[in-house]
Amino acid sequence: MSRNKRVLVLVALLLVIALPSAQCPTPAAPTATPPPSPTTEPKLKVAFVYVGPVGDMGWSYAHDQGRQALEKALPYVETTYVEAVAEGADAERVIRDLAEKGNKVIFATSFGYMDSVIAVAKDYPDTVFEHCTGYKTAANVGIYDGRGYQGWYLAGIVAGKMTKNNVLGYVAPYPIPEVVRNMNAFTLGARSVNPEVKVHIVWINTWFDPVKEREATQALIDQGADVVARESDSAEPDKLCEEEGVYSIGYNSDSSHLAPKAVLTSPIWDWSVFYIQCVKDVHDGTWTNTPYWGTMGDGILKLAPFGSMVPEDVQKMVKAQEKEIIDGTFDVFVGPIKDNTGKERVPAGQTMTDEEKLSFDWLVEGIVGTIPK
Repeated sequence: MSRNKRVLVLVALLLVIALPSAQCPTPAAPTATPPPSPTTEPKLKVAFVYVGPVGDMGWSYAHDQGRQALEKALPYVETTYVEAVAEGADAERVIRDLAEKGNKVIFATSFGYMDSVIAVAKDYPDTVFEHCTGYKTAANVGIYDGRGYQGWYLAGIVAGKMTKNNVLGYVAPYPIPEVVRNMNAFTLGARSVNPEVKVHIVWINTWFDPVKEREATQALIDQGADVVARESDSAEPDKLCEEEGVYSIGYNSDSSHLAPKAVLTSPIWDWSVFYIQCVKDVHDGTWTNTPYWGTMGDGILKLAPFGSMVPEDVQKMVKAQEKEIIDGTFDVFVGPIKDNTGKERVPAGQTMTDEEKLSFDWLVEGIVGTIPK
């Protein structure tokens, strides 16, 4: 083969080898498509206003436990709170500031905040306001409470069975229907098992003042009370009762660890029952301003564990009555009920309406004292 032919053959072979590569290029590595960035739902800002310090082991403490449970239960919620806010002009300033900061749900947790809530709500129609223990509503204002009197009736049974002197004491914060209602229930419970019981009261005109609470407790002990109940917020009455060798009934949260030899039991709150459902409703667009008055059956209120000094038969008696309350087969305020002047207020077999319970302005038979004007 001539040299020229060999060159032609070699060129042809090279073309054959090169053609497949030219016609079928190696595919490029696929480019990864980035995942869509998740759309983060903005936090729903929820605020709480407390009349006392959150460390009081009382009313404000119980509400703050509910706030913490709310934040834990609903990941889309961000909460804040302001404590020790005086009722009146200061409350309106605080509530307005919280609304201005973009809180879309504001819980005002004391009776004396009522007019402040109504005043601020008019200027923030897109914010939901909930007021605890009040009675005024608006398009964006709801009211809520629990039937605390149910727990107080049961606590009264314990006190009535444990007293030796037949003299009970009651530290009363303010002369408002809520306090009068609870005091009356406590007295009815005590006298249901011990008709000889008398309940002496001392009004302190404050929710939280450890010094005043302690002074009131001492005054009641000096009057012969060997069981002192307190609707006030600090545990100082319980501690003093232990020092003086008498029993106490706590309130709002279980204070038995602070006075284990004195505290018989306590009506206590679980406000998360309401807070979680309410905020869910706001988030889902189903909220209404329908008033809420929760029961022991809802779980918003219960009785703290009994102290070791409470006999087993008394515990069983109270638990049986509690079951009837939860089942709805027993109502605390069923006649005959007389007031402490001897006048019949509720005829035999008649049950007080919710409206009547919410406007209580008289004291039941067995209470020694009056309601200040």
